[in-house]
Amino acid sequence: MIVIASSNGDVGIRQSIAMMKAGGSTLDALEAGIRLVEDNPADHWVGYSGMPSILGEVELDASIMDGRDLTAGAVGCVKGFPHPISIARKVMEQLPHVFLVGPGAERFAAEMGFEPREMITPETRQTWQADLASLAQNPTQLENQPLAGLVRHFSNPHRTRGTVNFIARDDRGNIATGVSTSGFYGKYPGRLGDSPVIGAGNYADNRYGAAACTGMGEMAIRASTARSVVMYLKQGLTLEAAGIQAMIDLRDLGGRFISGMNIIAMNAQGRVAAFSSEPGKTYIYMTGEDSDFHVATRSFVDVPQRWEA
Repeated sequence: MIVIASSNGDVGIRQSIAMMKAGGSTLDALEAGIRLVEDNPADHWVGYSGMPSILGEVELDASIMDGRDLTAGAVGCVKGFPHPISIARKVMEQLPHVFLVGPGAERFAAEMGFEPREMITPETRQTWQADLASLAQNPTQLENQPLAGLVRHFSNPHRTRGTVNFIARDDRGNIATGVSTSGFYGKYPGRLGDSPVIGAGNYADNRYGAAACTGMGEMAIRASTARSVVMYLKQGLTLEAAGIQAMIDLRDLGGRFISGMNIIAMNAQGRVAAFSSEPGKTYIYMTGEDSDFHVATRSFVDVPQRWEA
């Protein structure tokens, strides 16, 4: 058994391995690990204490996928519930749907018995207010003014991204993936990134492997980055070559907003790798034989950035 995660999964990866050792499924393992990240107040990009939209509201996205049969569940723009990964799993298991967003996802969460919670913390609220003040904006006056221009000026390529990714594989070769995020800081209300989009930020297939992304989600949506990694594996590329090619594909994207991308990946045999457009970025992994997780450096693949303020 093995679990690979983005570096901020360090608070949950041990629990994921423990869950599988106790007989839990790969879905159980990654859900348990991700929930600990969602509860971590020191992580301002996932779950509780996540950075808010331009209106100061924390909107959470998540997805989960089972590589055994390609079933999946996803939620987006969820307000007031701290564990979108668990809500996404319930969507997969309880509904004939894959994706719920906004009030519908919140209604479903309540129906499934999830407890609501205030998601913004005093620290994140203060940061949001200070950043608005630097643009001469009064937070209390935003509701009735146009937001598109403000979002463009508020945006910064170095703070648009932050997500947790987990991929788990058990000793029977079953693979599952999970992704959770509070998304693009200062986003336009209702924005969805790649994290809840199957094929963009998350994909798993026992036959070939799995991948999950964090970074500028709009880029992964446009290039179907997570599915691309798996498709390159299907075509016979090695894991390293598949991840590098999926990163290289991002160089072909036009437009005014191109930022960073990170991928974690696993092949059907349980080998892991990770990739980043930023040198020196790390990821973590842990096997059932390990006493603790390992930290490794991602393969660097240059994706030139451009950002129109």
